[in-house]
Amino acid sequence: MAAAAVQEDKFIKEEGAAWLLLPLFLLEKNQSIIMAKAIGKGTATSGKSRGSRATGSEASGDTQHSEMSQSSGNEQGQKPLEQFFLEALKDMYGAEKALTEALPRMQEAATTPELQEAFEDHTLLTQKHVLRLEKVFKLMGQQAEEGPCEAMHALIQEGERMMQTTPEGSMTRDAALIIGAQKIEHLEIAAYGGLAQLAITLGEDDVADILERTLNEEEETDINLTDIAESHINFEAEEETAE
Repeated sequence: MAAAAVQEDKFIKEEGAAWLLLPLFLLEKNQSIIMAKAIGKGTATSGKSRGSRATGSEASGDTQHSEMSQSSGNEQGQKPLEQFFLEALKDMYGAEKALTEALPRMQEAATTPELQEAFEDHTLLTQKHVLRLEKVFKLMGQQAEEGPCEAMHALIQEGERMMQTTPEGSMTRDAALIIGAQKIEHLEIAAYGGLAQLAITLGEDDVADILERTLNEEEETDINLTDIAESHINFEAEEETAE
């Protein structure tokens, strides 16, 4: 009995100590869970904060890039007059290129050797004008581009109609070809004269010199065509009769 009592008392003490330690164990466990949750929330919050800062940095970078692009665009911007000048140069470049193809057809359609030679010379001169315009673009730091120049294309088409509606091998056809060619010359004279003056206004003196040389040659070509027409072609065309 005494031994059993001693063992029972020992068991009670041990069990009692265990029950006494249980609340402390649970308390420590709860604290660990709470701390783990707090750390987890802190990490998530920190991640969100870093993400927010990163997003903010990206947005700031986009804004800076946009501002730099706008600034670059403003630095590269041109005055309206300079933009118009460049577009007009492109038109003339396209016009001269188109004319180099049209003049040989006019030469072939001409009746008199004198007018054929005039068109051949004009073709060579026009090829030179194309090269000059390319030099002008280079002087202005621009790439040579062909503009539409609808006026030139309309005059070329009109010349084609003149060839189709006049008798082949007649002086009437030559008279018509001269008028068509002079319409083209007058377009070029007006264009190069205006462009030369704009170049002076823009302070592009070297460009102005080149354009004025071309202008003088266009004027000489126009005078030459008038001389050919008045020398005999117009008079002989007037004597022709319908077949």
